[in-house]
Amino acid sequence: MAYDLWRPSSGCGDQCLPAAGEVPSVPVARRVGRLLAGAGMLLAGVGLVAVLPLLPARDGQAALRAWARGTARALGIRLVVRGRLPRRRSLLVANHVSWLDILVILAVGPARMVAKREVRSWPLVGLLAAAAGTIFVDRSRPRDLPTMVARAADALRAGHPVAVFPEGTTWCAGEGAVECRPVGGFRPALFQAAVDAGAPVVPLRLSYRSAATNSTTTAASFLGEETLLRSVRRVVAARGLEVRVTVAAALHPAGDADRRVLARAAESAVHLVPAPVVSAARRVAVPAAVGAPAPVGADALVALVPLAAGEPDAVRPVEAGRRLDLAA
Repeated sequence: MAYDLWRPSSGCGDQCLPAAGEVPSVPVARRVGRLLAGAGMLLAGVGLVAVLPLLPARDGQAALRAWARGTARALGIRLVVRGRLPRRRSLLVANHVSWLDILVILAVGPARMVAKREVRSWPLVGLLAAAAGTIFVDRSRPRDLPTMVARAADALRAGHPVAVFPEGTTWCAGEGAVECRPVGGFRPALFQAAVDAGAPVVPLRLSYRSAATNSTTTAASFLGEETLLRSVRRVVAARGLEVRVTVAAALHPAGDADRRVLARAAESAVHLVPAPVVSAARRVAVPAAVGAPAPVGADALVALVPLAAGEPDAVRPVEAGRRLDLAA
């Protein structure tokens, strides 16, 4: 696995994708139907672009969510959501597997996405992304990173949820070849936006499964030098493709929280430990910055703080340096 300053490389490629005939498929006629239905939804998205600026914020989010869910259905994808997003503004952070991830997040909770600049040039999708307020990132210009973080923080302060894939690129999510590391580390830069804006961080775990085989699959993965067209063809051919979204408990950073500790806590919630599902009775607090790096482990990661009746939405941060234990 190789990295440069700003553009990580997962090492996942064709060797991580399913071999021909490995994924149960639908008849050719159904594939064509899915392609036509998907194209129709993209054209409907162009109309949505025209009306989004005219709609109240809540109505615009509902319309965008409905469009994303309709597009997923048109492509033959079943969406399963476990947990719920908080109603207040938040930084949504998820593992990155596929180009479908953007559609999935918009279907679960419309947010201003942080996406690579190349997405802007994708047919119709780029137009819709721009209209939805996507913050585009030029990964060849690391000096622009502070500006991007500031834009994300401004969006959070304005009450908009913001979504980002902190791994920086797509990974095969546990189903790759032996020589491939299946998941990536969360890069901390954009977590500073949540700290600066005083917004919670909500980890999301995305998992693609085949209902036909009752197992995880890389049929939806978008890896290496693969073209978007090739990936789309594999997706519309798959039978019983399902994406599961698990909403983990929100992390509430202190005003002087260390973004690296925050990133590691979110990464662990997604990759390393069973994700505690959000409920009305739970919140998670993240400690303020400490001098020594925080250990990564279930017994020193986050604290689940039960809410008393009538307790306000903001939860007091855990004191700096205090040991954190997982509540039952």
